[in-house]
Amino acid sequence: MKLYDSQMAPNPRRVRIFLAEKGVTVPTVQVDLGKAENRQPPFLAKNPLAGVPVLELDDGTFLAESVAICRYFEELQPAPPLLGVDARDRAIVEMWQRRMEQEVLRNVTGCFQNTHEFFKGRIEQVPEYGAVCKRTALKRLEWLDGELAARPFVAGDRYTIADVTALCAIDFGRVTGIRPLPEQKHLVRWHEAVSARPSAKA
Repeated sequence: MKLYDSQMAPNPRRVRIFLAEKGVTVPTVQVDLGKAENRQPPFLAKNPLAGVPVLELDDGTFLAESVAICRYFEELQPAPPLLGVDARDRAIVEMWQRRMEQEVLRNVTGCFQNTHEFFKGRIEQVPEYGAVCKRTALKRLEWLDGELAARPFVAGDRYTIADVTALCAIDFGRVTGIRPLPEQKHLVRWHEAVSARPSAKA
């Protein structure tokens, strides 16, 4: 088993944090995104969509998509539970995980992909859309600050994959100036807490 990883991208970090919380170690292979290694035939044979991370299983199966990889390891190593503990809890965690992915991470990465020099010549950029994504991401951080006034973690009283996704999104947002404001005290408190976890350094 091996994990095709990149230290510079937010989605592989989601998996690394998840694995660190589980206490699971998997050999990694660094994919050089700067040199577009992920867009070359050897990597495209593993994931035709060119995204990282990709988990290669011992039987030769390739699993792409961060949450799919995390679900695989949740089944192998249920403790600590990061995807919920029963039907109700799993649904709540999934709801918040999707919200963090669709409302925060998607807008953060949309801004980066459409406005940053890194993607010039790699994809068709639409700077106007990138600006919309930035404004939307900042609004979603304001919304999340309000949500966190009522609970310590994104999905409730326990740290879950929803916190992993939110942390990776917010940290990656720094590249394009998307970050919590000092007055968003609940979001700042949460961010300091989850950043202090050893897994955040993964």
